[in-house]
Amino acid sequence: MSVPIDRYARWEQARTNSLSNLPWLRSEVQSGRPVRYVADEILVADAGVGLARRTLSGLGHKAADITEDEPHRGLRRLKTRNLDVAAAVRQLRGQLPGAVVGPNHVFLSTPHTHGGPFGPPVSAATPPSKLAPSADGPSSVRVVVLDTGVYLDSPLPTGCYSATAENVETVIDGDNNGELDADVGHANFIAGVVVQSTDAAQIRIVKVLDSFGVCTEADLAAAISGLTDVDVLNLSLGGFSVGDQPPAILAAALSAFLAGGDRVVVAAAGNDGIHDRPFWPAAFSSTGAAWSPKVLAVAAHDGTGVCDWSNRGSWVSLVAPGADVVSTFIRHTPTFESGWAAWSGTSFAAPRVVAAVVERKAAAGSVVAAAEQVKAEAAQSQLGGFPALR
Repeated sequence: MSVPIDRYARWEQARTNSLSNLPWLRSEVQSGRPVRYVADEILVADAGVGLARRTLSGLGHKAADITEDEPHRGLRRLKTRNLDVAAAVRQLRGQLPGAVVGPNHVFLSTPHTHGGPFGPPVSAATPPSKLAPSADGPSSVRVVVLDTGVYLDSPLPTGCYSATAENVETVIDGDNNGELDADVGHANFIAGVVVQSTDAAQIRIVKVLDSFGVCTEADLAAAISGLTDVDVLNLSLGGFSVGDQPPAILAAALSAFLAGGDRVVVAAAGNDGIHDRPFWPAAFSSTGAAWSPKVLAVAAHDGTGVCDWSNRGSWVSLVAPGADVVSTFIRHTPTFESGWAAWSGTSFAAPRVVAAVVERKAAAGSVVAAAEQVKAEAAQSQLGGFPALR
């Protein structure tokens, strides 16, 4: 399904303008890919704060100009003007091997945002599939879609999910120019993929991304740390990191979230068409941490092969359908009168895996066992050298 070139250009330009207008966002090209992070601040574990302050002083920053707060329990954020974030992080990692230290990375949602036949969502006919209401019972699997807020004017019935008032969006065109913000309806679409595939999910939508699909690592870590009643967490977002090192504060949050519990994280592999760099948080699937096997990194296929725009690499757990996926979007005239859309991206391959885990949980006996079963079944059907969920 193609997108008119002029409409795609406007949609892409809107997101580009949104990012360029964020005064706190910095972007560096490392190995040909953008690494985004918050300007003038670093994140460090409590035990390293003293050394971090001395390091910043050694880089020419006065002690009185360095401010400190606690964005996440056990971690500190140090801020000072005109900080060379990458230089500070490199020095501290050399002096604090194995410690939690890093930039406050910026992550983006992962629908397909490149050119060609894929891009922003396009209107689609209502499919015949039934939308399953949110399950409610001891055997239901609690799924959290940590994403954009949810929009009520949508073919996704409110009975299919839960969301508190602060996680509901109302403005769909922030500039009043008739063009949708780039990630409006992203959470609606993801939830729709799940409820078209299973009736055993109890879905909750929690907002961490804005309507352009942007969040900081600190905000993402805090949101994950605040989750309690969840079995499967869908993360259709991510990015690259400074030095390709695991994002420090996110690693700490995921470790606390996954260690010792019957939980799994399903994360999108990203849409940069690369195979030689880790994309986080999906790449936590292969960091070697005790909880890494509980992270499923999902790339996208189109039924015949891995999509050329999908990231891939040794850290990818499996591939799932991600091209021209049809799901619940928003009602926005005249383009989306039905509210259904076709959209592409690893963002929408991930919830297909979420639904597969949910479907197998009852028979498998646990969420972790269900995830292992999904991977084992996918291994019987390869696409492009990867286990494939059809």
